[in-house]
Amino acid sequence: MHWPAGIKAKGELRHQYHHSVDIVATVLDVIGIEMPSVFRGVEQRPLDGVSMKYSFDAQPDAPTEKHVQYYAMIGTRGIWKDGWKASAIHAPLTGHGRFDEDRWELYHVDADRSESKDLAAEHPEKLKELIDVWFEEAESNNVLPLDDRSAREQLNIERPQSEPARNRYIYYPHTTAVAESVAVSLRGRSYKIIADVVLDDGAQGVLFAHGSRFGGHSLFIEEGTLNYVYNFLGIPPEQTFTSGPLTPGKHALGVEFVRESAGEHGESLGTCRLYVDDQVVAEGPMRAQIGKFTLAGDGLCVGFDSADPVSEQYSDGFPFTGGTLLGVGIDVSDEQYLDLELEALAALARE
Repeated sequence: MHWPAGIKAKGELRHQYHHSVDIVATVLDVIGIEMPSVFRGVEQRPLDGVSMKYSFDAQPDAPTEKHVQYYAMIGTRGIWKDGWKASAIHAPLTGHGRFDEDRWELYHVDADRSESKDLAAEHPEKLKELIDVWFEEAESNNVLPLDDRSAREQLNIERPQSEPARNRYIYYPHTTAVAESVAVSLRGRSYKIIADVVLDDGAQGVLFAHGSRFGGHSLFIEEGTLNYVYNFLGIPPEQTFTSGPLTPGKHALGVEFVRESAGEHGESLGTCRLYVDDQVVAEGPMRAQIGKFTLAGDGLCVGFDSADPVSEQYSDGFPFTGGTLLGVGIDVSDEQYLDLELEALAALARE
């Protein structure tokens, strides 16, 4: 905690039990604002969390004012209550359920902070009390039903979207990255990506990128050639497709992936073709991820890559320079690449 105008203590420790859900309550407390019960006409849930302000100066050694905190993640459960903690470790992402077979452990963390002695057998009544509290908290916080579906299933759950699904998208340069949660999804399907550009001599940089070194794909110009890299889960080598020398002028630069089958783990297997205008300039087999490219950050970028680049062939975002990037069209329909190329060029010309 750092608040020079409000905390006199410097470099001291506090040992009251708190959790990250207490941060908002603390901020509201120190600035003197109450959590609204209704916001923009929408009734709000009661604020989770307990303010930590009491521990800053006036009562540095006071007992914690927090009494209960539940935990739940991919089937593993935990509950802390008044210095005692119960937890049940569940094998995650298995999809086999059987949560009733999980073994609960019990620790008196006020006296045993390192949780070195399991007291479940010695205090069965305390363990039952905490388990009952966990289910009460889980019910009130919408934790149930418990979910331990596999990583493949979890990563490919269809989420509600603010707009209906469609087959064609156009993204423009000079914007921030588009979050993967709202960007076009290419998982488990064929796709086409076309960048409409006007190239000067020495043009270089990223036209389109999505993902990071842990998985993603990028269409970029380097040393006068067009390159498409698909980085499969960060596993080397990168799948790379490269053209011959590009000429200055107006071009449609793109890539097409045709999904032909599924791999052992459900990944997409198929053929990738790199295009300069209407000509295939590189072609070969490729495999594409089944899950999302990123779990935190590194969205869809046009005209640059994120701070954690998809490919090892460039760094520092590699922004596009030496020409004009009008936009990037992405299609996930079954239409031919050349049909899409003509339509994309016409759409970007209108823009």
